[in-house]
Amino acid sequence: MNKRRITSLIALAVLFFIYYFQQKNKNASTIISNDIEITTDGFNYLPTSTTGQIVKHNGYTLSYSEKHEQAEWVAYSLNVKDIVYTNRKRPFFNEDPQVKTKSAHWKSYKNSGYDRGHLCPAGDRRSTKERFNETFLTSNISPQKHDFNAGIWNRLEQKTRYWAKKYNHLYVITGGVLEHNLQTIGKDKVSVPKQFYKIMLDYTQPEIKAIAFLLPHQESNKPLSHFVVSIDEVESKTGIDFFPNLPDKLEQQLEARRNYKSWGFKE
Repeated sequence: MNKRRITSLIALAVLFFIYYFQQKNKNASTIISNDIEITTDGFNYLPTSTTGQIVKHNGYTLSYSEKHEQAEWVAYSLNVKDIVYTNRKRPFFNEDPQVKTKSAHWKSYKNSGYDRGHLCPAGDRRSTKERFNETFLTSNISPQKHDFNAGIWNRLEQKTRYWAKKYNHLYVITGGVLEHNLQTIGKDKVSVPKQFYKIMLDYTQPEIKAIAFLLPHQESNKPLSHFVVSIDEVESKTGIDFFPNLPDKLEQQLEARRNYKSWGFKE
């Protein structure tokens, strides 16, 4: 092999590696917040589980509490592309076959006076039939008063979709505060939470930000900003560490703040 051919092969190899690393860096999303830099591509944003029973579905992941017969949290990524308005037929509620201890039967909600309240909303998963249908598994629902479910809880779900469109990508964690001695419904004794929370992390903007809501289980006409709390407060009530895999300094910054102004709230 002559020197000219060897030189040409080396040049081609160099060009290939340059192209490869350019594409790799292009596909990874890097975020800078003050002096902290993290890469979001493939990052694990799941909270800790106090029950040890984590179930991963196509459209969301949950930690199931057998004691309370519902998820202590449901976590999922919400991309602007997920926000579609396809009119899909609502399926029947069914038990979750992936919950080893068996999720509550849908009949436990029948004539209970409570709605089957979604934790991961069906409206966030309309992009495919499979993902939409998954939201009707009983592991993804919690007993909710109708006025609450159709009222302020629905307002918060709509606000979440608004932010997903505005910021392109959110990570959402939702659940009821599962405490001792809660009222229960049905044969499966499904606990009725007195409070519900929703936490959002925006990790696609130059300024990483998070916001947490803690809502009493009752309808309210108050603005959503009235229910903004720090993530630390929700962690204290639930015993869950919501972002254990973030860099410690960033986690402390995000979780200690009662942050609403950077999300567009004026008050």
